[in-house]
Amino acid sequence: MSRSPRAAVLRTPAGLSLRFRPRALAVAAVCLVVALGTGVLLIGSGDFPMSPADVVRTLAGQGSPADSVIVNEIRLPRVVTALAVGAALGLAGAIFQSLVRNPLGSPDILGFTQGAGTGVLTVIVLFGGGSAAAAAGAAGGGLATGLVVWAVAGRHGAHGQRLVLVGIGVAAILTGVNGYLLTQAQIVDAARAVLWLTGSLDGRDWADSAPLLIALAVLGPLVLVGCGRALRMLELGDDAAHALGVPIERARLILLGAAVLLTSFAAAAAGPVSFVALTAPQLARRLTRTPGPNLLPAACMGAALLVAADWAAQRAFTGHQLPVGVVTGLLGGGYLVWLLVTERKTGRI
Repeated sequence: MSRSPRAAVLRTPAGLSLRFRPRALAVAAVCLVVALGTGVLLIGSGDFPMSPADVVRTLAGQGSPADSVIVNEIRLPRVVTALAVGAALGLAGAIFQSLVRNPLGSPDILGFTQGAGTGVLTVIVLFGGGSAAAAAGAAGGGLATGLVVWAVAGRHGAHGQRLVLVGIGVAAILTGVNGYLLTQAQIVDAARAVLWLTGSLDGRDWADSAPLLIALAVLGPLVLVGCGRALRMLELGDDAAHALGVPIERARLILLGAAVLLTSFAAAAAGPVSFVALTAPQLARRLTRTPGPNLLPAACMGAALLVAADWAAQRAFTGHQLPVGVVTGLLGGGYLVWLLVTERKTGRI
């Protein structure tokens, strides 16, 4: 049996100690470098190509006025949105999978993505709302779905197989609701909603990414620093977590709320981009070879996956750009099939 990497302890002059695993930090750093490097390549591509050096120079404020407009006002918001959406989905996926102790625990499967979609479609179809209203609708729809799943699964069933099964049922219902909302929309609103449901980064600006960036700035430290230990203890089971002094119900409620909000704001920014939340935590865990949620590596892996998928979406077919959700759906669907086969061979399903 392979042994997991040992944790190191960093002690500050103030007497505080911080545990970390060097391999996990290394994987997170590599994923972050890949994400940022791919982002630079993505900014430099298009009808007006730029070299990576020119992109970096422009980002540092040393480019020409024309380069500055192209980079900072047109291409940078899209790349920042891709990085933020990927990080949010990777972090949310890691939380869900740890709480349910199941690699299939993803907001795509548990119904939260569909709930955010219902909220956004309601805002777009019934009220014709813009970016800010869509973000509010996504957050409201995601939270409402979370409350429904929590109520149906029960306080003591908000983990494990029961939560997965309830989430699948809620996702099926909301998929039908979303289809009905599309049939009631005007043709222009319907086209806009369909593009959003596919998952796309086209035309994204700072107004689209701002709510998600704020959510990441608030919820990221809360989850990584404030609830990281509690999440690791919850993976051991409720009895073990309680024995170690973890307030189980409060910790689980905070973590679920944070994951639902991250998923909802990510959906508001780029639509329901599928399978990133499913694959990023699993890939991060395999690379780190470390038990536990691997929150930071999962977030960095999600950012790298999504920006790489967007880069591929723009170059898969010459002269035609695919929505990024199509690429993640194709790759993630294949990964899901492989995961199901692997889980079946090990007797877990």
